[in-house]
Amino acid sequence: MNIFKISPLIRITLLCLYIALTVPLPFLADFTDAPLPAWLLWLGITLGAIAVYAVLSERVIVDEDQIQVTYPTWVPSFFRQGWSLPWKEIDNLKMRTTGQGGMVYYFTSPTAEKAYLLPMRVAGFNRLVNLVTEKTGIDTVDVRPLAQPWMYLILFILTMFLWLIDGWTIWTATHLAG
Repeated sequence: MNIFKISPLIRITLLCLYIALTVPLPFLADFTDAPLPAWLLWLGITLGAIAVYAVLSERVIVDEDQIQVTYPTWVPSFFRQGWSLPWKEIDNLKMRTTGQGGMVYYFTSPTAEKAYLLPMRVAGFNRLVNLVTEKTGIDTVDVRPLAQPWMYLILFILTMFLWLIDGWTIWTATHLAG
């Protein structure tokens, strides 16, 4: 059995970006005397952080019989549902272009009513693709991840600059308001 989790670089980058985009809001709400109380914003930010973390806790489990996408038991099924597909039912891997021009791949099966997205943001993506080839016999030579690690590294660096601006914003809001 092989377990693939979301890449740590992707997980850390997206969590840091979420924090950078939301944490200044309660301070700015206090500074501008916004009608929404800061505690309500903090509650929303906390619930949002839990939701982002839940989405980023996806796991892909590959064993001899199937591929499955799962989430920890603390993630409610109404929020994120996983899926499983037996290897013997997979007949193809179809490429589709995204609205931004990238390419994603879907498992298709004559017995399944829908296609299943090949998880592309996992650590060890190449190993996952090799296992798909091994288990299904489908040629995956041209399958590449949706985003390259350097893209997330650039986003992480820019997010750190945003944190600096957030620090200045929070400092300004707390010192000018007081």
